[in-house]
Amino acid sequence: MKITYRIILLPLLTLLLAACSENPQRHLDLGLWYYQKGLVDDAILEYREVIRLAPADPRRMNLRELDMVARTHYHLAVAYAKKSWYELALAEAKQTFELQPTTENYNLQELIQKRQDLEILTSEPTTQPF
Repeated sequence: MKITYRIILLPLLTLLLAACSENPQRHLDLGLWYYQKGLVDDAILEYREVIRLAPADPRRMNLRELDMVARTHYHLAVAYAKKSWYELALAEAKQTFELQPTTENYNLQELIQKRQDLEILTSEPTTQPF
């Protein structure tokens, strides 16, 4: 009788675990936790998974999904900027602003652009006048 329970429970547990792993909100929460712990690379992987699981067309999202995806792009932009990957960060910040055109999202975009410009200026060798 115990073998019958194991035969039934094993596929049921596997199905349950697979369903949980496809929960975008769970990935976002885990990404936020990783970021808070300083595990930026792991956070980036979780944020990207949220975006992968979300509908590609924002018009097909409900308000909760749209908010979650916009927040994910925001956090991904911050994580990329933390890694000094400014082109990627700027693309994510622009996506955030497109999804939710708020002052905060616009300011993030501007801040990353300025940081990228500063990085370019400081990394270029200065020319000597003579």
